[in-house]
Amino acid sequence: MSVSHAKPEMMLRGIAASPGVAQGPAFVFLQQALDVPCYQVSPEKMHEEGKRFESALLETRKQISQLRSAIADRLGEGEAAIFDAHLLVLDDPALIDETLKTMHSTGFNIEHSFHMVAERYIAFFSKLDDEYFKERVGDIRDVSVRILHNMLGLSRRTLAEVTESCVIIAEDLTPSDTANLHSGHALAFVTEGGNRTSHAVIMARASKIPSVVGVASVTEQVTRDDYILVDGYEGVVYVNPSPVTLERYQKIQYKHGEFQEKVFGEVTLPNVTADGVPFKLSANVGSVEDVQIMAHVHAGGVGLFRTENVFLKHPNRVPDEETQFQAYKSLVEAVLPDRVIVRTLDIGGDKQHGILMSGESKEQNPFMGFRAIRFCLENKDYFRTQLRAILRASAFGRVKIMFPMISSLDELLQAKAFLKQVAGELEAEGVDFDKNIPVGAMIEIPSAAIASELLADQCDFFSIGTNDLIQYLLAVDRGNERIAHLYEPCNPAVLYILRYVISMAKRKKIEVSVCGELAGDPSFAPLLYALGADSLSMAPAVIPEIRYLLRRTTRADLDALVKDVYAETDARKIGEILRNFYTMRLI
Repeated sequence: MSVSHAKPEMMLRGIAASPGVAQGPAFVFLQQALDVPCYQVSPEKMHEEGKRFESALLETRKQISQLRSAIADRLGEGEAAIFDAHLLVLDDPALIDETLKTMHSTGFNIEHSFHMVAERYIAFFSKLDDEYFKERVGDIRDVSVRILHNMLGLSRRTLAEVTESCVIIAEDLTPSDTANLHSGHALAFVTEGGNRTSHAVIMARASKIPSVVGVASVTEQVTRDDYILVDGYEGVVYVNPSPVTLERYQKIQYKHGEFQEKVFGEVTLPNVTADGVPFKLSANVGSVEDVQIMAHVHAGGVGLFRTENVFLKHPNRVPDEETQFQAYKSLVEAVLPDRVIVRTLDIGGDKQHGILMSGESKEQNPFMGFRAIRFCLENKDYFRTQLRAILRASAFGRVKIMFPMISSLDELLQAKAFLKQVAGELEAEGVDFDKNIPVGAMIEIPSAAIASELLADQCDFFSIGTNDLIQYLLAVDRGNERIAHLYEPCNPAVLYILRYVISMAKRKKIEVSVCGELAGDPSFAPLLYALGADSLSMAPAVIPEIRYLLRRTTRADLDALVKDVYAETDARKIGEILRNFYTMRLI
């Protein structure tokens, strides 16, 4: 297809979600806003409304099951399992019961009652700064819209109407949208919403479709007359690219293609440096479903299991011991023979639970407030239930327990003493568990980092949470656009405290891992390993690239990197040193 350059080139930035470069004409896909009627229903017709709701749920289940089968045939069971989450939404008794209760208490029709409840769920999960629950928002929205269409007898616009190869431009895309797309018609996706781990993006990656998400107002800036170039590596979108840009991207596309082939060509090779030294790469996960992705990238166990996800899946109740035990046991067994580091409940801050936090007053600064270990030590009934479940799960695999947001030695000792008490109760009951389960602390508060020599005497391991450690150390809220640029991992203060914590762990002969974003940053990971980190834990998707990079390093390379970095005091120049080290090993 010929490219018209009558319009000037425009570059838009977003978040790189699915790698690759693609170009083609734009197809702007906009869902029409659904007009949900609202009217009063007489008491004698409530039963009839309930039957309509039941029929819509059955029809929705049938549609989703058909989509699941189609995706299983096209992409495999791994991607088809995305729709299992949609079926779980349909089976959620809280969602169904609340809808019926709302209808009876308000007297409104079933469509409006369901819409009110679904919007409350969406609003709750949208407030959580957690990738897993952002996916949950998409699931609920996708299913709720489908249910409403079925109740109203309306057909839903889908990407099945796309009949030619094009770049899809949308406000957001659901798994249902992408499942209805004819194979080969989507060259790339560009959306205003979404995130790297949304289910639609996962399907895009499985289909090898380049994607950029989070592009502000893209549906307002692009028309069907535009030609689009999508860079899914850097998160850049060119509208009506110039001949110079097109030529440059031909070379970039070829280079990236070669690199990805090399990276995934080594995904099954040992984690060993060029001079024969082994290294460990593990995954940060929020559920047992992540194990499939871990297996695909050959992750070496779980370096961080976020147990709060087990709680946040049930916003209207606190999961009991058996519910938690089954969740932990499933993950532990799925990861064998590798180990799982289970982080105890990190509720509070950006992770609010309707029941757990219901009695707490709103905090002005929740990230530094009543959360994590502070909450658990003051709510020992909840803490006891979780510790019992974790200890029971330890009988089925290799488990380590990690306490989050430790700020002092006293806090750590309190947590350990309570764990010992709970373990004693289980032992008295004759319940099997690992009597020698390793216990560690997450180092994410500056006071803990500074006191790491003291904490190490009471720990079997450390795990450095770089996200909060940097935020607290530099007093920078990454969500504040005016100061986000000050969140600088290459700041010498950050580098010095990282080196200090790792050196203290080495001196006290305990293991130390890094589980924050820096561990999965290809330009930063070599430095962390060079400083002596025993393992790096990251999002599963970035493990192949980190493995490829570390396999091309030697001890001499790493020693030289440490020397160069710590000889410099300018954060910008330190960043250049790290990027150059990374770039030189991509060949």
